[in-house]
Amino acid sequence: MNDTSSAAAPAAPAIPRSLFVFALIYGGMTVIAGVLGFKQVALGPLAVESGIFAFLMLVVLSSTVAQLHGQAIANRLVFWGFLPLAGSALLVLLVLMLPPSAQMPPENIAAFEQVLSQTPRIMAAGPVAYGVSLLLNIWIFQKLRGSGENSGNVGLMVRGAIASALSQAIDTLIFVTLAFYGEFPIGSLLVGQMLAKVALSIALVPFLITAFVSWAKKLDGKAL
Repeated sequence: MNDTSSAAAPAAPAIPRSLFVFALIYGGMTVIAGVLGFKQVALGPLAVESGIFAFLMLVVLSSTVAQLHGQAIANRLVFWGFLPLAGSALLVLLVLMLPPSAQMPPENIAAFEQVLSQTPRIMAAGPVAYGVSLLLNIWIFQKLRGSGENSGNVGLMVRGAIASALSQAIDTLIFVTLAFYGEFPIGSLLVGQMLAKVALSIALVPFLITAFVSWAKKLDGKAL
């Protein structure tokens, strides 16, 4: 007598190794970007908040996933990115509400609270700018691809640079406007941050995307 109920269930499709690794890195970048943003660094004549380096990694990872797995999977990666964003924000709020240890020096407490305390406007502006700019980056990146494959690494790099530069300009416009409009004149801040982010997008993103695509192929055991 055959027992059909004991038949093995079909195995779930395995996630590509590269997608799994990139998703882990992506989640980490969403969390650290907000912390790094509290320091501005000087890059020649440009002054840029350090969170841009983590955010550009989000651009690189989402573009790489779109290149290898399609726009729908890349969009899903962006949407899942809200989970570590929300989780880290809730943990920060919890830690700020808990009383500090009496053994902790007062200057350390003040520094911790100064770095991690954010106004509600900034806390709201970050996720909005994140979602809009990353989805826009993926959309532009795929639209420039057209109906066929891109023309090698050069085409990949050009698409990555254009998509990143445009999406980063929009990211700056959304974030600065939502976070600071009405608090002080934001014109010079907008122009400066846009120039810095566009310059970094053109200088770094194209090369990082090609490197990550090559790395993904190695992780997945594909011939380069």
